[in-house]
Amino acid sequence: MHHHACACGIDVHAHVVPHDLPRYVGSRLPADWPSMAAARDCHRHVMIAGKVYRTVSERTWSATRRIEDMDLMGLAVQAISPMPELLSYWMEPLAASQLLRYMNEQVASMAAQSGGRLVGMGAVPLQDLDLALAELDYLTGKLGFKSIEVGSNINGKAVGAPEFEPFFAACAERGVSVFVHALKPAGKERLVGPEKLLPALAYPTDVGLAAASVLTSNLVGRHPSLKMAFSHGGGTLASLLPRLEQARQVFPALRDAMPDSPSEQARRLFYDTLVFDPATLRHLLDRFGASQLMIGTDYPFAFHDARPVDSIAAVVADRHVRAQLVTLNAARFLGIEASAAVHN
Repeated sequence: MHHHACACGIDVHAHVVPHDLPRYVGSRLPADWPSMAAARDCHRHVMIAGKVYRTVSERTWSATRRIEDMDLMGLAVQAISPMPELLSYWMEPLAASQLLRYMNEQVASMAAQSGGRLVGMGAVPLQDLDLALAELDYLTGKLGFKSIEVGSNINGKAVGAPEFEPFFAACAERGVSVFVHALKPAGKERLVGPEKLLPALAYPTDVGLAAASVLTSNLVGRHPSLKMAFSHGGGTLASLLPRLEQARQVFPALRDAMPDSPSEQARRLFYDTLVFDPATLRHLLDRFGASQLMIGTDYPFAFHDARPVDSIAAVVADRHVRAQLVTLNAARFLGIEASAAVHN
């Protein structure tokens, strides 16, 4: 097996599906309440609205199995978050709260069993701000989480939309980092071909639009301590920035709306390195800076980067810059000691 000089990577983008999902407590079962069903070998089906949404292996719930794989991937620490489809923003708020509380408990127990190798990233029902803030209290107070995962849009509204600002203000105030993941992307009706084109082509657009909404709403400008990261390398954002910058020079309304340069603002957000291409990663380093990029693998799903440390080494020759991308930036984002990652 291929072993790395250092198993010190910190992965901020990896998902959990528990072995079982809870029974609904209430009188009317939501049509899209998810459940788990047995499949071949050690696999299980995630069932949503009577259909198989995805078939997953024990890697999605077994901490032991995950840690074995992390050793092969050169990872010391992995932040684990719910499979995005389980964020359930489209569900009735109290039902979603019930499901997410269970997910948060599952993530916390995996982290607790892992001897520091797994770090929990929680989820909140953002379709209801009061419930979302209550779950944030529980996550930080009872479970000790320091980061959460949110979707790139909440029922079609981008994360930068003004109605979510009170929630992100609370995250900034409590030092909770926010990881933004593609979800129910815009434009899927424009894809020509099999459904698997959705993650390949539509996710990056939605993440790019989400990141742009955070710049055009000045969210981070107003909450400088807010740490926000975007999956899939920020999606299309790196290509959109020069156009946004130019448009701001041309149209006075845009300059009024964005007092700070979007490119400068973009260098205050974080991004994962999950772009599958050295030239693209170089471009992101150039656009966003070496202090803002960190490993994201999308483990354990099929469409993931099994050699994240090598992907970075292929682009970054400088040892210090490499340490930033492999370990230090993620430690800063997640609020953990970098030394936790240098255990071998």
